[in-house]
Amino acid sequence: MTLLDEIPDAARELARAGRGMRALRLLDAGDADNPRIALAAAEVAMELDMRTGTSEAGARLTIAERICGPDWDVRFLRLRFDYFAQLLAGGEFAFGPDGKDPALLAELDQRAGTLAADAPDAVRAGWAHMYHGLILDNLLADRAAAPPHYAIALRAGETGGDDPLTWEALRHLGDHDRDGGDLTRARERWERATALAAGSGAVGATLAQQMLLAVMARDTGDEAGSVALAREISRWSSATGAVRLHRQAETFLAGRAVA
Repeated sequence: MTLLDEIPDAARELARAGRGMRALRLLDAGDADNPRIALAAAEVAMELDMRTGTSEAGARLTIAERICGPDWDVRFLRLRFDYFAQLLAGGEFAFGPDGKDPALLAELDQRAGTLAADAPDAVRAGWAHMYHGLILDNLLADRAAAPPHYAIALRAGETGGDDPLTWEALRHLGDHDRDGGDLTRARERWERATALAAGSGAVGATLAQQMLLAVMARDTGDEAGSVALAREISRWSSATGAVRLHRQAETFLAGRAVA
């Protein structure tokens, strides 16, 4: 294995640890025309944008599309980019279909299904199902249709040893458990998701999972515990530049529901 082979994975690990700009500088020091480098740069930029509110991913994704062509991984990244563009309209979370183009939402739904069917392996199919569920849940407001996709994603993540896919599926299945009144199962899923995120070195994901545990503490009457945890999340997210999560923590500490 060469140094060039190591760079994309090292950059992804840096991004998970909250060092997205450092990860991009590392990738930029490599071969700009290498498909693996271009793909990793688009992935890292998308993570950075979500965490800090920057606008790095669009240009990086366009470069990856030019270099890699109609590769499955690039098409999946484009789906993710287009999903987040709808979810974060105007820079803030905008759940549901109101104010959005129904034809565009239907296209995202169809593209997710096509990616799942065309995936080259079970883990990639699981990721496509994960985002199909998110599109149904967060853009189309079809809550009943989303959990079966998360369940497929969970099986794929567990079977394929993909911890990020596993914790994403657990996170959203736990949300549906909570909405259904099964707080015990929701807590179990969220605690496991938190441990998986921490074990993978994913600082932002770990804090986001802890935010859900703070919500759970409030749900179950432990207001002191929920506030103590949210205060630490607020401090950590501020220190690491996770601006959206910091706003969520501050909103929670003010006694309001978080998105």
